[in-house]
Amino acid sequence: MSRAEMLTTALALIDADGVEALSMRRLGKALGRDPMRLYRHASSKEALLDGVVDLVLSELTVPAVPEGDDWENALRRTAHAFRALALAHPHVVPLLVTRPLATPLAMRPLGTLRPLEALLDLLIGAGFDGRGALHAYRLYMGFLYGHVLNELQERVQDPDESDDLLRLGLYRLPVREFPRLRALAGELAAYDGERELDEGLDIVLAGLRPRGRSDVQACEGRARDATK
Repeated sequence: MSRAEMLTTALALIDADGVEALSMRRLGKALGRDPMRLYRHASSKEALLDGVVDLVLSELTVPAVPEGDDWENALRRTAHAFRALALAHPHVVPLLVTRPLATPLAMRPLGTLRPLEALLDLLIGAGFDGRGALHAYRLYMGFLYGHVLNELQERVQDPDESDDLLRLGLYRLPVREFPRLRALAGELAAYDGERELDEGLDIVLAGLRPRGRSDVQACEGRARDATK
C-alpha cells in the first residue's frame, strides 16, 4: 500500500460521507489493511487530513501567462478551476479553508504552498511588487474561499420540485422568524454560482488593476508627500 493509495481512498470516503465519517479504522477496512499500518504514512488523523488537502490542491494548476494574454485572464481561469475542485469535493472545502490555519506557513505540506508560490510568481511577473503581490493574493483567495463556501450553502434540496419554497427546503423555517428568507425563495432558487463568480471577479480584479509596481510606488510617494 502506498501513501497515494491511502490518500485517494481517504478522499473517496470524505466525498461520500463527509470528514466526520473518516477514521483510521474505517480507512483501514476500505483498504483491506490493519489500521495500525496506516500510521506509517500518516502519524495521526490530523496528518491524514493535511494529506487529503495536499492531494486535492495538487489538482489545481495556476496557468502561466502566455504571450499576448494578461494576468487577469490567468486569475479568472484559476478561479474557475478552484470552483470546479470545490464542487467536485464539497466536503473537503472546509478543510481547504481551515487546515492551513492549524499549521505555521513553513510547516505546511508543500502541495498546499505551490498554488501560493505560483500565484505570487504570476502577480510579480505582472508588475506587482512583493508586498502588492501578497496583498492581491490574500484578497483574491479570500474572495474565492468565501464564494465557494457561499455557493455550497446554496445547494438545492429537491432539484425536481417546481415550487421554489419547497425546492430549497425553506418551508422548514418558521414563518415569523424568517420572513425575509422565505420571501426571497425565487431569488435564491435562481442563484447561478458561475455567474456570481465572474461578477465577483470583475469587482476584485478592478480593484487590483492599479496595483502594479509603478502605480504602487506612485501611491506611496503621494502618501509620503501628504505627511510632510
